[in-house]
Amino acid sequence: MRVLGIETSCDETAAAVVTEAGDVLSDVVRSQVALHAPYGGVVPEVAARDHARAVVPVVREALARAGVAAADLDGVAVTSRPGLAGALLVGLQAAKGLAWAAGKPLVGVDHLVGHLLAVFLRRDGAPAPEERPEFPYVALLASGGHTAIYRVDGPALGAIRELGATRDDAAGEAFDKVAKLLGLGYPGGPVVDRLAAEGDAAAAAEAVPAVMARKESLEFSFSGIKSAVARHVARRGRPEGQALNDLCAAFQGAVVGALVQKTVRAARAEGVERVVLAGGVAANRGLRASMAAACARRGLALFVPPFASCTDNGAMIAYAGALRLAAGERDTLDLAPETKTALPRVTRKGGGAR
Repeated sequence: MRVLGIETSCDETAAAVVTEAGDVLSDVVRSQVALHAPYGGVVPEVAARDHARAVVPVVREALARAGVAAADLDGVAVTSRPGLAGALLVGLQAAKGLAWAAGKPLVGVDHLVGHLLAVFLRRDGAPAPEERPEFPYVALLASGGHTAIYRVDGPALGAIRELGATRDDAAGEAFDKVAKLLGLGYPGGPVVDRLAAEGDAAAAAEAVPAVMARKESLEFSFSGIKSAVARHVARRGRPEGQALNDLCAAFQGAVVGALVQKTVRAARAEGVERVVLAGGVAANRGLRASMAAACARRGLALFVPPFASCTDNGAMIAYAGALRLAAGERDTLDLAPETKTALPRVTRKGGGAR
C-alpha cells in the first residue's frame, strides 16, 4: 500500500509517500521559519497563505521523488487536527481535491498520533528489528505546541492514553520565548541547545527554578521558568559570552530534567519497559543524551526517531493514514479541520490545586 500524506498544521508544508510497512518513498518539507522569524513566532494568517502557495508544488515533488502518479496511490492522508484552522484547511482542501480527482480514499490523521507513530518510519533502508519498538510503550511528545506523556498500546485513537501534560506552555514554546528574551532569534530551540553545550548549568542555577518537581505528578508547567529568566534579564540585563552559555545550560537542564524524570517515572508506574521520544524537541541533543542515560540506569529500552522524523513531516501523516486505511477506515469529503486533538486529555490547563 502506497499512501500520500499531506501536513500543513502549522509552519511546515510537507508531503510524503509511505507504505503501510513504514518505508518512506519520498519526503518533502518546506519550512516557513524565515517567514515567521521577524515576528518571533508563527503568525497564523502568514502561515495559511504560504501553505496555499506551496502545497501543490510540494505534493508534486513528493509524487515525483517517489516515482508514482496520483493514480498509483492507494489513498490520501491529511492532517485534520490539531493545528491552526486556516493552515489545516489548506491541506484538507488539497487532499480532498486530489482524492476526489484520482478516485482514492481519504483519511484524516490526528497530528499527535502521527508524531507518536513516527518512530516506525523506515528511512534510507529498513532498521534492525530492535530499532523499532513493540507495543505498549510510553512516549514523550514534546514540540512547540504540545508536551505530554502517553501510553501507546496501539496505533488507534482508543489505544493511546494521556498520562500527563503541560498545564501551560509547551516545552518548545518555552525554548522560543526564552530565546527571544535573550535576543537569540527564532526558532529558539536549536540555538539554546547549541549554547547550552558550552555552558555550566551550576553557574546560573540560582536564576532558574525547578520545573514542577512534585514527585507524584506527571504534569508539567513551563511558564514559571520562563518568568524566572525574564526577571533575571530585567535585573541584570541580557547576558553575553560565557554567562549567556551558562544561563542557556541552566534553563535547558531544568526543562530536560523535568521531561526525563517524569517520562521515566511514567514508564515505571505503567510497568512498561519501552520509551519513545517524539516531536520537534526530541531533536534536542541534551534531551536525547539525558533520556538515554536515565533509561539505561532504569533498564528501559529507548527508541528515538532520526531528526527528520522528529519535526513536522508528511511521512508520519502518510504512515498513520496507511494504518487507518489498512484497518478499513475512511473519511468523507466533508472532513473538517479541528484545532484540538482527538486524544482524550486528563491534564487541565491553568494553575491551582488538582
